[in-house]
Amino acid sequence: MSLRWKIAALAATTACLVVAAVGVLVHVWTAKDIRSRAEAQAFNSVYSAVDTYRRTGTLSDGAELDPAGLPVTLRHPADGLRHTAYDGRVNGNVGPSVWAAQRVAGPGSPVLAIQVNMSTELHDLRRLDASMAVASLVALAAAVPLAVYGAGLLGRRLQRVSETARRISAGDLDARTGPTKGRDEVAGIAATVDLMADSLGRRLRTERQFTADVAHELRTPVGGLLATADLLPPGETEDLLRARVRDLRGLVEDLLEISRLDAGAEQPVRARVPLDAVVSEAVARTGLDTEVTVTTCDEAVQTVETDPRRLERIVSNLLVNAHRHGNTPVRVTVEDRKVVVRDHGPGFPPDLLRHGPRRFHTGAAERGSGHGLGLTIALGQARLLGAELRLDNAPDGGAVATLRLPNRPPALQNCYEAERTPMHGG
Repeated sequence: MSLRWKIAALAATTACLVVAAVGVLVHVWTAKDIRSRAEAQAFNSVYSAVDTYRRTGTLSDGAELDPAGLPVTLRHPADGLRHTAYDGRVNGNVGPSVWAAQRVAGPGSPVLAIQVNMSTELHDLRRLDASMAVASLVALAAAVPLAVYGAGLLGRRLQRVSETARRISAGDLDARTGPTKGRDEVAGIAATVDLMADSLGRRLRTERQFTADVAHELRTPVGGLLATADLLPPGETEDLLRARVRDLRGLVEDLLEISRLDAGAEQPVRARVPLDAVVSEAVARTGLDTEVTVTTCDEAVQTVETDPRRLERIVSNLLVNAHRHGNTPVRVTVEDRKVVVRDHGPGFPPDLLRHGPRRFHTGAAERGSGHGLGLTIALGQARLLGAELRLDNAPDGGAVATLRLPNRPPALQNCYEAERTPMHGG
């Protein structure tokens, strides 16, 4: 249930409770007033009737001597004073009533009593209750739409703040809630989100600039180290040094690539290329044993418009990650506009699945060496191509990376699966 309907339901419930409370109070107060007035009328009428009876010996104002319907509590009063009693019995047209009685003389004399019927007043009370119920329903019918409208205004403001926070979380650091009216809590939340985005943007820009500066500064000395390593005499030391320098150069190149992706300086060069051929070329370039399965469909489906160099970069990074952190066999499946890379290792760590790839963070010590930039670059290149890169774990074990290219055409028929063939690089 959305916030709008929760607020509307709360308002309706509150209105119902208020209406019920007011209705009960009015009913109780009115019923008590009716009974009080009936008691006063009976009390005064008995006074007048007893006085008349004592003077003239006649009954007036509907008075009776020892009537049969007189309540038991009034039949034998112990004194000569006036007394009243409520009688809730209904007899014909006579409904609930109030009796007043007094002895006409000393002890043992007859009791003069007067009955005041409250049927008319109680009927009016029932009509009042019905009128209040109808008025309450009309007021409730008018209040609920107003509550829905007011809650909708609040909900839309909160939705805008939520959407802005979601865009910021997705990487859009330019997203802002914009100017907000008023000084209520929602306006405070919106201003806080904008301030958070400004602060986060400054920190990320500082971090990206630092990464780019470090990569640029390291590029020259690393190139010098590689040239110096070429001057060493052949041997185990020279091979070890060259390998470490190559790793360092690869790290610097990765950092430069990430800095260009962060800065938005990269632009894809699109061309129509066969997807299976690009993937096969990327597998061959890695030099890693990988099984490739191609589901061959219509040529229009297999030909995609993308940047082949960046697509190869994504596939090769996924393959290197699968071989480095997973176990064989590593399989690549090409189907329509989808490329799936799967290994049979321990799978992606839960932290990586929750938060996505992070730089210099491989997720778990048991996943082996690596600086955690391969998946980060693959994700950045996929976003540049407008593709979706999803990381999951297979139910039976192993990491699964799925790359979906954009603008998928309608599904075609008469597809067949090619034989699964191990491909070897080099």
